[in-house]
Amino acid sequence: MDYKETKAPLSTITYNKEAIETPTHNIYEAISIIAKRATQINSDLKKELVDKLDEFATYNDSLEEVFENKEQIEVSKFYERLPKPHAIAVEEWLNDKVYYRTPETK
Repeated sequence: MDYKETKAPLSTITYNKEAIETPTHNIYEAISIIAKRATQINSDLKKELVDKLDEFATYNDSLEEVFENKEQIEVSKFYERLPKPHAIAVEEWLNDKVYYRTPETK
């Protein structure tokens, strides 16, 4: 999924508890699923950011010199302005874009 095109809010908002728990009929289970999805989104975004920053990396043996790369700074700022992973996960949950399943109970 392209996280850059999400409509998730950039700041904290209050959600309707019934809307969150409706698919599972259990608020704790719903929050657990959302938390797991937020962890997945966070790892995806982190991997993507590290890959992009590695494109600008210059490897020196000298620890004294620190190079500031403007493109690298812009990429970092772009990722900082994205919605947080938990906000994206909640937005996906409310729009029925999260697949989940429960194991069969005997």
